Amino acid sequence: MTTGTGTKVGTINIQEAVVGSNEGQRDFGALSKKLEPKQNELKSQNDELESLQKQLQTQGDKLNEDARASLVKQIETKKKSFDRAVQDAQEDYQNQSKEIFQRILQKMAPVIVKHAQNSGFGMIVDTSNPWPQSPVLWYGEGGDITKAVVDAYNTQSGVPAPAAAGAAAKPAAPKPAAPKPAAPKSTEPPK
Repeated sequence: MTTGTGTKVGTINIQEAVVGSNEGQRDFGALSKKLEPKQNELKSQNDELESLQKQLQTQGDKLNEDARASLVKQIETKKKSFDRAVQDAQEDYQNQSKEIFQRILQKMAPVIVKHAQNSGFGMIVDTSNPWPQSPVLWYGEGGDITKAVVDAYNTQSGVPAPAAAGAAAKPAAPKPAAPKPAAPKSTEPPK
């Protein structure tokens, strides 16, 4: 393992770097597209469940005991099925997101090391999580190498920047749940 020879400490938001790279935008966008049919199916199931619950609220006192009990049982069954489907979809997304993240991070790590060494850094600290989840209490923007690493990685990977239409759709895509989403950079200490 190569160690840093400089005396400066730099920061990088690994989450932002991986997800913000051209490859990350492309692959996480493709994952969102791939899982879109499942999201639509879950929305349909949720709409059906809400409709049944509304029916129970508006007509429950007008239904005979058997009809009311049948409707309640139908709602409970559909709710259990929906909850399981949501959990399965979340786990599937998390697993696939983690795989994409790890694959890109493995390719990005040498770029981080090279940039740090060439810039005289002795240490690079990840700022993806805000304090107190992270030991980093404060850092200045001058030592943040996130953008420089993303730019270098994009050049090395040869993956083109996403089309403008993809950029407009990007905010609707869910963020990876594992690892934790990126936190905004802070240049002020916590109060």
